[in-house]
Amino acid sequence: MISSSFDYSRASSLDDAIKKLAASNGTAKLVAGGHSLVPLMKLRLSEPQALVDIVRIRGLSNIRENDGQIEIGATVVHHAVATSALIRSQCPGVADAAGEIGDPQVRNRGTVGGSLAHADPAADYPAIMLAVDAEIHMKGPKGWRMVRADGFFQDLFTVDLAPDEVIAGVQFVPVRASAYAKLRQRASHYAIVGVAAALQ
Repeated sequence: MISSSFDYSRASSLDDAIKKLAASNGTAKLVAGGHSLVPLMKLRLSEPQALVDIVRIRGLSNIRENDGQIEIGATVVHHAVATSALIRSQCPGVADAAGEIGDPQVRNRGTVGGSLAHADPAADYPAIMLAVDAEIHMKGPKGWRMVRADGFFQDLFTVDLAPDEVIAGVQFVPVRASAYAKLRQRASHYAIVGVAAALQ
């Protein structure tokens, strides 16, 4: 099936993306890697009138340690998380989960923010983000706010994110004794069962 028609624009900054979302009155969607949104559009399960591309916004594609916490930007791709020396040494469970996502094409294009916002119950990030008590940082017209993972994931495909807000990244305290494993569906690699553990 082919998606319905839509307008496309590229955001130059986080504030520009927020402005474009607000101007759409809820009819626009953000896109970076597109591996969560585009399949829904092709099936007409999501029909945004506009796409706002955030993949080139500076500052959203970094992995770093800051004040004793690990920060992962929203547009960081799964492969970068899986292979990050910092994450592998400081919080291996997060790297494990990223390395289990899809196939190489998905891992090299799909992004952390897109996966979190989509909140597929068969995805790999929710379990490990809950285990490490991650904070999801987002910005909207009213400014910045933070939601912990246990409050962010609300139901199947439902998260605490307003239509005019943008996930900027996630932040968590390193947990060296952490791991993720799953029983996967052989064709799609989605988790039939996914288990994350983090021991303080």
